[in-house]
Amino acid sequence: MSREPVKPLKIAVLISGSGRTLKNFLELAAEGSLPVDVRLVISSSPTAGGLQYAVDAAVPTEVLIRKNFSSAQAYGDAIFAACRAADVDVVAMAGFLKLAPVPDDFAGRVVNIHPSLIPAFCGHGMYGHRVHEAVLEYGAKVTGVTVHFVDNEYDAGPIIWQQPTPVFDDDTADTLAARVFEVEKEAYPHVLKLLAAGRIKLDGRRVRIVAGRPRGGAMIDD
Repeated sequence: MSREPVKPLKIAVLISGSGRTLKNFLELAAEGSLPVDVRLVISSSPTAGGLQYAVDAAVPTEVLIRKNFSSAQAYGDAIFAACRAADVDVVAMAGFLKLAPVPDDFAGRVVNIHPSLIPAFCGHGMYGHRVHEAVLEYGAKVTGVTVHFVDNEYDAGPIIWQQPTPVFDDDTADTLAARVFEVEKEAYPHVLKLLAAGRIKLDGRRVRIVAGRPRGGAMIDD
């Protein structure tokens, strides 16, 4: 008996830089191995390289610059108004470096990936090579990635999925970053597939991955 195909998850992707994660999403979706429909790409910078990936894939883009808004709240309101207008199911942050408070109607619908095993090497100001440099300076033997729901604190939302990778004695921040990104390319799509299949259940701070395929996206228990 064949399985019913998973309905594509409608997503907005938020970027600030190169857009490597967005590129990965678009390529996997185009080849049919990731059930997502990228409806919108929002960038915090007009020079973000990832904008070209969106243009090439005929995905609408918006550039929203933080300094043009009076507060983080106003900035977040503009971002999520655009996501609402695009009728997305989930917002996927992908190297997005600005704080954008999540409104109530998007609670449990915003996800992010961080290049370490949270709660280690995370928080405000910890992104990109800063994370990998901190891992090496501390002498950690294992690092990895964490996909988590986004709340209104940096890297503090409920953890959905973690995937480790070793740290080698001869690693530099560059070699470690490259290895971690290869893990990111697997972990983030995996979580989006689970969301598309309705298999993620959010219960307070605990995230459970349920069997089968309930209808809808993330399920939240009050």
